[in-house]
Parts: sequence; C-alpha cells; structure tokens
Amino acid sequence: MSYPELTALVLGIFALYTVLVRKQLRARPVIITSLVMLTLTLIFDNVIIGTGIVAYDQEKLLGIMLGYAPIEDFAYTLVALVLTPSLYEFFRRG
Repeated sequence: MSYPELTALVLGIFALYTVLVRKQLRARPVIITSLVMLTLTLIFDNVIIGTGIVAYDQEKLLGIMLGYAPIEDFAYTLVALVLTPSLYEFFRRG
C-alpha cells in the first residue's frame, strides 16, 4: 500500500467520524489549533526529514512536497485535530 492510499483511507474514516461529531466541535478553536499544529508539523517534519532521522520511499509518495515533508505527513495532524477534542468530549461525559 502506498502512502497516498493509506492517507486516503485514514482521512476517509476520520472525515466520516468528523461529520458524525461535528455538532460537538466548535469551529474557532479547531481552526486556530489547526493553524498552529499544521505550522509546527511543517517545521518539525522538515527538520527530521532534512537531517535524515526519517526517510520515505520516494516511489510510494504523491510527490507533493512542502520543503522536505511529503503532503501525506499532514494527514496525521488532521486526524489528531479531530480525534483529540472528540476523545476529550467522550471521556468528559463518561
């Protein structure tokens, strides 16, 4: 399975999940947090990839890069942005 296929699968599952819980998520905090987290992902992914700590099989990537970071890396940040407040609300109510 290529990175884009895995990314599409993960984002598809969490997109569905987001639609189901969207009424519980307030837009402003999610947008602000998204900007901060995506910026940090951009910075730190470029550092760890650029220094050789992490490497990707280039044949399995889409080829869209932001610096050294493949666009697929940002999917995990998007999942965390939806999953974290959702889990908080779930456990807060429990």
